[in-house]
Amino acid sequence: MSSHRKPRTSSPLTRRAVRVGLFAAGVAGVATAVPAQAATGGPAKVAVASDHVFSHADRHDHTEEKDSFTIRQFGTVNAASVRNQANAVSSACTADDDCRSVALSFQIVTVAGEHTRLNAVNLSDAVNKSCTGCQTLAGAYQFVVSTPAPLTLDSAHRRQLADVHRRLDALTRSDIPATDLRTRADALAAEVNSVLRDAVADAPKGDAQDDVTMHRHLDGWPSR
Repeated sequence: MSSHRKPRTSSPLTRRAVRVGLFAAGVAGVATAVPAQAATGGPAKVAVASDHVFSHADRHDHTEEKDSFTIRQFGTVNAASVRNQANAVSSACTADDDCRSVALSFQIVTVAGEHTRLNAVNLSDAVNKSCTGCQTLAGAYQFVVSTPAPLTLDSAHRRQLADVHRRLDALTRSDIPATDLRTRADALAAEVNSVLRDAVADAPKGDAQDDVTMHRHLDGWPSR
């Protein structure tokens, strides 16, 4: 039986950039803010964040469901490169003995600066390999908060985000159909976006404009 791969479609809210190599099993994350040499010869602070969730289900392990919810607060930087990725694979199961693979990655990044150079990549990919009747869903949600002055999320906003994280964990491990899971994941993402916009409303103002940008990319079988 041939492999089936759903053609990728881009959401209007998805910003996609040139891909660089990162593909690791499980949940991988790295975040750094390191000094680099600026063109003028002075020090420049560069932020790098990468988060990746990968799930794989097959006839030996019929269900694998993973999620990640990360918050990266970098403060003032000259440049930032942030990447968020979710990959889900279902392989070699049948309609009578189907598989379920779910990978959801929520990434929140805050950066500050009047002229910060930003490269944001948000990707998801769901693949069925000879897997009849399988449910496979990969969802990547990336939230980039840019403010003139450093933004530190207060305890109230962190509690709200922690509550969303708990509900994301429960959703990921639920047995609801993949099509319904997509809808509920979108609802959680809308809550995160609202919390971040509320936090930014109270942030110190500067010459540059405050901005909260959500990038969303979902890929899955069965498709809607």
